[in-house]
Amino acid sequence: MRLHHVQVAMPRGGEAAARRFYADGLGLTEVAKPEALRSRGGAWFRAYDDRGRVVAEIHVGVEEPFVPARKAHPAVVVDAVEELDGLAARLDELGFLVDWSERHTLPPHQRFHTFDGHGNRVEVLAEP
Repeated sequence: MRLHHVQVAMPRGGEAAARRFYADGLGLTEVAKPEALRSRGGAWFRAYDDRGRVVAEIHVGVEEPFVPARKAHPAVVVDAVEELDGLAARLDELGFLVDWSERHTLPPHQRFHTFDGHGNRVEVLAEP
């Protein structure tokens, strides 16, 4: 078994904020939703490995009424601490909160928590 995708919620009309965080901030690639699902709103994002294989997928979908997930969260893994630090700096530059308070609490990983443009919690970890 393997995980296909994780879905987080957003309010209707929140696609620009989703793109700013997931594409501009995390560096994921936005992909087109299937035609049958486009009218629902939202946006889908993927990460690829160096061979072009999908290694992570996050769907940001409209939920009404919308309530951000402040505890439940997706966690994405990067290959090195330098990449973790770079993502944190980019998110900070874009105005997203980066919380390092639990950086060393999940050995052997290092990590930070952040919140997307809708207030959903996201964790980013570095492989040791």
